[in-house]
Amino acid sequence: MNVEQNGRQNRRQENRRPVQLLLVEDDDVDAMAVRRALNKHRIANPVLRAHDGVEALEMLHRDITQPPVIVLLDLNMPRMNGLEFLDQLRADPVWSSVVVFVLTTSAAESDIDAAYRRHVAGYIVKKNAGADFVEAIRMLEHYWCVVELPDENGAATAR
Repeated sequence: MNVEQNGRQNRRQENRRPVQLLLVEDDDVDAMAVRRALNKHRIANPVLRAHDGVEALEMLHRDITQPPVIVLLDLNMPRMNGLEFLDQLRADPVWSSVVVFVLTTSAAESDIDAAYRRHVAGYIVKKNAGADFVEAIRMLEHYWCVVELPDENGAATAR
């Protein structure tokens, strides 16, 4: 990397806002497990929680969350499940490109297929709440530390 490229990269990093995490999870125990795993890896990104898809959409539309956002989404929830939430999210021109990772207890092939048809970035089964789950959280951290995410103006931003 030459000096000019390095200078541009440093200026971009200085202007970046941290990625907000929107945890869409109805189960308090699972939500606490996600937060514990984030804390264990010293991931200090802001975490907002919605208890179902309806609440998550309300948070997005009321500007409680602002890009860049990564959604950590459970599938099995009351009122509006994760797949219904994804349908609404992908239909919204403002939020359609948001990065979503599914974190769920469902290992059903039909759920996995349905989630990827709705353009999720990854599908993680929570059944292994121990070391595998912590590794999944570590992988998520690496993901948003490496990729460029669009901000509210469509410009690249990250972390």
